[in-house]
Amino acid sequence: MGKLYDVIIAGGWPVGLFLATELRLARASVLVLEHDATPDNPWKSFPLGFRGLNMLSVEILYRRGLLHHFNNPGSDKPAGFDFSRSAGHFAGLPLIAGDLKGSSWKYRIAAPGVNPGRTTTEQIESILSKHAESVGVDIVRGNGITSLAQDNSSVRVETTQSQTFRGRYLVGCDGGRSTVRKLAAIDFVGTQPKYTAFSATCTLDPPNMLKPGFHKTDNGFMVVVPGPITCVHLLDFSAANFDRTQEITLEHFQEAFTRISGRTDIQVTALHQVTSSTDRCKKAATYRRGRVILAGDAAHIHSPIGAQGLNLGLCDAMNLGWKLGALVRAEAHGTSNQMHTGLLDSYEKERSPVADWVLEWTRAQVSTLMPDLYGKAIRKVVEDLIATTEGMSQMIAKVWGVDIRYDLSNGQEVHDLVGRSAPDFDFEDGTRLGEKMREGRWLIVVFNGMETLAEQVKRKAEIRYIAGRAKDEKGLEALLIRPDGIVAWAVESDLSSKEILQGLSAHPVC
Repeated sequence: MGKLYDVIIAGGWPVGLFLATELRLARASVLVLEHDATPDNPWKSFPLGFRGLNMLSVEILYRRGLLHHFNNPGSDKPAGFDFSRSAGHFAGLPLIAGDLKGSSWKYRIAAPGVNPGRTTTEQIESILSKHAESVGVDIVRGNGITSLAQDNSSVRVETTQSQTFRGRYLVGCDGGRSTVRKLAAIDFVGTQPKYTAFSATCTLDPPNMLKPGFHKTDNGFMVVVPGPITCVHLLDFSAANFDRTQEITLEHFQEAFTRISGRTDIQVTALHQVTSSTDRCKKAATYRRGRVILAGDAAHIHSPIGAQGLNLGLCDAMNLGWKLGALVRAEAHGTSNQMHTGLLDSYEKERSPVADWVLEWTRAQVSTLMPDLYGKAIRKVVEDLIATTEGMSQMIAKVWGVDIRYDLSNGQEVHDLVGRSAPDFDFEDGTRLGEKMREGRWLIVVFNGMETLAEQVKRKAEIRYIAGRAKDEKGLEALLIRPDGIVAWAVESDLSSKEILQGLSAHPVC
């Protein structure tokens, strides 16, 4: 039967590759099976492969030491909030970072990961693929999964190349039409589309007549991306039931373009690349069935409006990696227990609500774009909302993901920072907290330093003890930070090392 991997991942696109590297930080053996024979694909490059990275995604890349590989997904130099930049959009309505105040989010500290950025599927996949191979991930391309069977200790998969592989767990990161999800008989539930989008790189006559950007029209919505060849995205609300298996002809695209843009003076003379998508919103009924787990688009799909999909998937991987890694490590040593199983269960508990609000917000954006009186009314309400500082702050907090907070309270009163992404503390020795997260270990940060506590912590291999003053400690005395950068425990009062250890004892470190 061959090697038993700790984890097999179906899907060698960004989410699957990033999850693989997270699992390697946890010392798990990982095999990635990718259906496509080669990563080369013109659809992954600019402009159709353009992807946005929100603040959390850029923060993730920074914390794992990967940010500097990107051309410009964000700034890799410590800086304050860059208010001159666009913060994104809601249904084509611009969100302006300049309308914010730095105090909008109490615990955020200016850091290299503070600004959202831009990339392409081609760029991020190439960077993550090289990184995965460098840390020992086995990647097999041209080998999609065709069947799976699981028992109490492993999952066996067969592939398109008639090969068989075994792993303790299987994670489906194989997209919205996930084969793994279907083979595991996990229901995919949600709403049907309101529109079909047609996206194309094309030649227009006359050229350069369309203004770049978002265009809400009487018959739909259009996005124009300038470049050597113009890229046009059309949201057609009259074609929600378009058969996406049929060819999108030049005549079809021309008709939709003229009707939605209202420009009868412009002809589409050639289509170079053309594809379609919809706003179908669905989520897996469960993220795990036995030893089969879902992440990324395999677990949830939605309208591409707002560029949330990649970000949602990367954060899935960051959340799942250390938890699954801890479980397979314990299973390999025969020490797994209910705590490890509960840790894996917390993946869905924490990530499913985030997927819910992303689906809700993308549905809301679609409703705002509908070319009827209801859509126009909703749009006016949103315009009034973002005309206020509070409304703009709330919108940006959602789009950037900075208001995400996992419920780690267990019914107890906890510090407001618990469940949130840790601030990137700037220590007086010139280092930053984010730089200390590259190993994917638990961190205990104590600003006043306690030698007795340090000695106790050194006995735990999975914990790194950090002591030292920071320039802005946010009134905190000590924190416990998970491998994914989420604060598990925090305290403001002056405590002894004994009291801190007692507080930490409620948070078993795996």
